[in-house]
Amino acid sequence: MKFIACVKLTPDTEQLAEVRLEKVSTGDLGVTMVLNPWDEYAVEEVLQLAERYDGDTVAITVGNEDFVEALKRAVAMGVGEAVLLSDPAFAGSDAWGTADILAQAIKQQDGYALVLTGKQSVDGNSGVVGAGVACKLGIPYVSNVIKIEDVSGGYAVVRRMLDEGVQTVKVSLPAVVSVSIEINEPRYPNFMGIRKASRMQYPAQGVGDIPGLESGKVGVGAALVKWTDLRKPPKRGSQCEFIQGASAVEQATSLVDKLIADKVI
Repeated sequence: MKFIACVKLTPDTEQLAEVRLEKVSTGDLGVTMVLNPWDEYAVEEVLQLAERYDGDTVAITVGNEDFVEALKRAVAMGVGEAVLLSDPAFAGSDAWGTADILAQAIKQQDGYALVLTGKQSVDGNSGVVGAGVACKLGIPYVSNVIKIEDVSGGYAVVRRMLDEGVQTVKVSLPAVVSVSIEINEPRYPNFMGIRKASRMQYPAQGVGDIPGLESGKVGVGAALVKWTDLRKPPKRGSQCEFIQGASAVEQATSLVDKLIADKVI
């Protein structure tokens, strides 16, 4: 049984809060990039699941070579395998494109039971990539999970937080689950984990290495097409009519008659 955590590299929010205005104007923020804090809970949960069910763990990310740092953190925590999805064709992908890249790469992982994501990222905050991955894979998706009670017999039993309370859900496997911070307490990497992460090789996989992935459906070009369509407002027609009258009373009377005729009042 294999458990996969999708991770991302994001700005360190503690440093970001201290960025000065003059640094923003120059574009030199000088902010350290770290494993997305929400994703740490996903990594911790795949580790605990692997311990409970004698499974394997994988961390996977989409980004440039700098995103290796997110994988290193996951490996230092204890993850056994790391996958870097990096290609110039991926640059500028929106959430849907990123989900497609992740999903096609996950399909190459044999025997996976659960794909875990953090609830959201501290930069985009959309929280939609996990749902997109599930959609692309054609498997169930459960959001805002605070506890994974059981994974056996082809099903997972999870508890998810709702505004009205806690809901228990039984979902068929494989499935994608986004976890909330209530699910666990991420561990700190130990010395051996950090050493392993620093020595591990992280070869990048590109478009040509991932069957089923089409370069035209990812990247900035595909994202711009979709967002342009979504943001394009509908055409509106309008006309202006001046109310005439010898006095203010006549103008007001004409205006009222016009509004009544147009069924505005």
